[in-house]
Amino acid sequence: MSDELPFHIQEAILKRLPIKSLIQFRSVSRTWKSLIDSSEFIAAHSVSHTQPQHLFVSYTDTKEDKYVSFIDDDSFPQHRFVPSLPLSIRHPRIVGSSYGLLCFKGDSASIYRKRIAVLLNPSIRKSIAIALPDMIYTNHLIVLGFGVCPVTIDTKIIQITQMRWGWGSELKSEIGNFWEVKVYKQSSGKFTSLSGNLPSISIHIMGPQVVIGKSIYWCAVDCATADSVLKTRNLIMSFDLTNESFEVIDLPDRIAILPLSQFSVSKLRESLVMVEYNRRGYDPTDVEQVCCTVWMVERGVERSFTNLFTIKAPGDLMTAVGFTRKGGPIMELQEYTFESPEELVVYEPNSELSNHLISGSSFIVNSYTETLVLLGSSDCISY
Repeated sequence: MSDELPFHIQEAILKRLPIKSLIQFRSVSRTWKSLIDSSEFIAAHSVSHTQPQHLFVSYTDTKEDKYVSFIDDDSFPQHRFVPSLPLSIRHPRIVGSSYGLLCFKGDSASIYRKRIAVLLNPSIRKSIAIALPDMIYTNHLIVLGFGVCPVTIDTKIIQITQMRWGWGSELKSEIGNFWEVKVYKQSSGKFTSLSGNLPSISIHIMGPQVVIGKSIYWCAVDCATADSVLKTRNLIMSFDLTNESFEVIDLPDRIAILPLSQFSVSKLRESLVMVEYNRRGYDPTDVEQVCCTVWMVERGVERSFTNLFTIKAPGDLMTAVGFTRKGGPIMELQEYTFESPEELVVYEPNSELSNHLISGSSFIVNSYTETLVLLGSSDCISY
């Protein structure tokens, strides 16, 4: 083919091929290998809509952590997923997904018990282990963020040291008035500290992350003290993966004062959405329907919040844990009797019908599209 077709046409054809074919074609020639391994090709191939999307679900079943992967289409075929993580990681917990990568955190199995993060591309079965900076404060919390910069395709891990909930001036004087933030870049292979544009230490990240475009988003709460009175206000915190800056997104007053369990952030197609719940507690005699409202968070001169739809689930405890590629809400449901196991379902708001996926508990759903990110990296970086 190289003798008959111009190179730019070869490149256009290769960008449309599946992952498995591209891995094989790296052996055809040095030219093709150099092309396929380049960050420009990987970026172009990653945004191709021809690549299948998967739903990666981590959950608990009979007190055992399990993983399963679903192909995100109308039938949701599933297969048991065993992450190809290094044997050196213990008690892995999912951090998030971005550009086809899954990020886990855990402890090393060595005698020193260091904290490590593992980057995994399940499509090419490639993983990298990274040692995390040591914790130097006694009373604090560590939050990890993770994402791939869409401009440079550079993988980044963000380690945030924040004040532990309820600790006051003693810890504040120890680490200052702002977070301590360290950023790992795969291109450099090391962590560096951020010194500017850091959020106040009164802000606490309280929920899992979601990556949309160039930004990581978390639910957060500001626990400021005024006149010796603690005042809390919900907000959304974001981190820009391109310029490595934080932004605080204020919420409407009605949502800003909700209990933390009554709002979350998620990704609907390529947009940021906020989910608001009306939880009625555990009283089955309460006739009010349990429901959640999905709000589109739109950027403009000021952030705006548009009501997209409301999901109703009579008689059930309900949590939205994600959305399918077509926009269907993925819900965790449980009967008030607590005798039946929790279910993970795809809910159809118009018909109010649900498609059962799996039973278990503590569901965490991350979506990923097959990519070539990490293709040229070694299987595991020592630490």
